[in-house]
Amino acid sequence: MNSIEKPIHSRENLQALNEKVMVALDINTTEKALELAEQLEKSGCWLKVGLELYALSGLSLINKFKEMGFNIFLDMKLHDIPTTVEKTLKVLTASGVDMINVHCSGGYEMMARAAEVCHKADKRIIGVTVLTSMSGDELSAIGVQGSAEEQVLKLAKLAQNAGLDGVVASAQEAKALRQACGKEFLLVTPGIRPSWSEKNDQVRILTPQMALEAGSSYLVVGRPITLNDDPRKALENLWR
Repeated sequence: MNSIEKPIHSRENLQALNEKVMVALDINTTEKALELAEQLEKSGCWLKVGLELYALSGLSLINKFKEMGFNIFLDMKLHDIPTTVEKTLKVLTASGVDMINVHCSGGYEMMARAAEVCHKADKRIIGVTVLTSMSGDELSAIGVQGSAEEQVLKLAKLAQNAGLDGVVASAQEAKALRQACGKEFLLVTPGIRPSWSEKNDQVRILTPQMALEAGSSYLVVGRPITLNDDPRKALENLWR
């Protein structure tokens, strides 16, 4: 991917906007992850560590990122019986993570116990509603009745009742979620693609500006930044 044009926002505005961005480090080597972190250091953005990178490095890399000054979203999508999730979160929240997630489809009790552990450790906990890669046909194939938006809203309300701080959901559902769950409920939205980037395997997507206007709290952005020749400039150019 080639470098892109210069940013159109002031440095102060960019810093504030970057604080709403979670850069997805979906990378298969710790060396590349550290290199990207160094390029993004002091930009204000979060780093999102997913399953692939966690499998390579465990909590050690997370703590390194924390030392560099990043807020960390650990994207584990935990989904198991309540006791197993509770015990796992006691380990994970003892690290430098600031936010972690579980699958809402794990049920009320699992989410409630997860929320208790995370809040006791002063960490934020959010729930995955419907993966942004899933279409309506795919949801129907696994037995979900109704539209993707209806399923998202149903799971989001369950998560809120269980004490979670917010949910992961497509930016296309952000407006409806904001209306249903209130202004304090966190909406973390993957599937964000600036106008100059490729769609890749995401189905339900919006541009960064559109997502914020719809009510998103944080925007998860991966390949448009991590595969760019100049990740720092790509981060700054999300908003043009």
